Amino acid sequence: MKRLPLAVLMALFLGWLLWTVSLRQAALFAVGIGLGAVLAGKRFGFTTGWRMLIEDKDPSGVFGQLLLLALAAAMAMPLLGHFPELTAALGPPSISLLVGAFVFGLCMQIADGCGSGTLYKAGMGIPMNTAILPLFAIGSFLGSLHLGWWLDLGRAAPVGLVTVWGWDAALAATLAGLALVAAGVSLYCKRSNLQAGIAPKPLFVRKWVVGAVLLAMLATANLLIAGQPWGVVYGFGLWAAKVANATGAVDLSHNWFWSQPGNAARLQETVLLDVTSITNIGILAGALWVSAGKPASAKPLTGTQWAVALVAGLVLGYSSRLAFGCNVGAMFSGISTGSIHGWIWVPLAFAGTIFGLRIRRRFGF
Repeated sequence: MKRLPLAVLMALFLGWLLWTVSLRQAALFAVGIGLGAVLAGKRFGFTTGWRMLIEDKDPSGVFGQLLLLALAAAMAMPLLGHFPELTAALGPPSISLLVGAFVFGLCMQIADGCGSGTLYKAGMGIPMNTAILPLFAIGSFLGSLHLGWWLDLGRAAPVGLVTVWGWDAALAATLAGLALVAAGVSLYCKRSNLQAGIAPKPLFVRKWVVGAVLLAMLATANLLIAGQPWGVVYGFGLWAAKVANATGAVDLSHNWFWSQPGNAARLQETVLLDVTSITNIGILAGALWVSAGKPASAKPLTGTQWAVALVAGLVLGYSSRLAFGCNVGAMFSGISTGSIHGWIWVPLAFAGTIFGLRIRRRFGF
């Protein structure tokens, strides 16, 4: 489909949401379109940025992510401090978080996408990510069924730096932490490239910088409109849960996760009322619009590669629920809104990524 007819369809759907659902949901759909267009148009991939750092000693992708975190924190934390009705992306430090983050980091390299990466690449029509998306949703739902058991293994109360220290001290600490990471990444890449006799690669590349600025602005808009930070994987799990609930495949009334009032209410409502789902739909639409008329570029996979990728996609969804989010919900929204669990998530997921890249090479991806 060409861009103009697709834009007309998106505008009609936006108008229908505005007329029949709510102004808020229509606005969130528009924000989602912007997120999808930026992610796809700038190919702003969290998974790719980490892979560039490890395999190519190229820091530009990670520096783009650090810039994104700094900008988003600078906008989100003052808002959280002044408007208590806005909520941070808090998750409890737990065994579930440790296991989930590591496994997620491993699987996202095999599946070539985190939550947002899978979503926007599916919108672009890339076959592997399109096939992984429903398995990601099923895995996220299965993770939600077992989350209560995982949390019983050990957990602490969520910690929000804005609440504990105030927004100004929380922001200063967050920016200092990001600066330390940036210094470490820069030194690592410089030394590695010098040892290999290669000229140091630039820290900042235009597409990553532009993508970071636009994503930070759109994520802030999401926070203001939805009242909560940008998330992805909750919507996936909800879609699968609604199918399971509607077909009677699973009784969710006594499940620890789905019996909680907010989650139980969303099971009975249309997905168009869920703020994460409507943003996800917008991301799909935005990525589809960017890629309209362009052939999806992807190397053909062998049967073994397909099997490995699909299993990784299922486990990716499961681990995302245990880790209380993906690179967006846990890392980006967690760190930018002052949640300690976001800082715990990153090193565990990065360690998993190192092993995931070895598996990726082993199977010739």
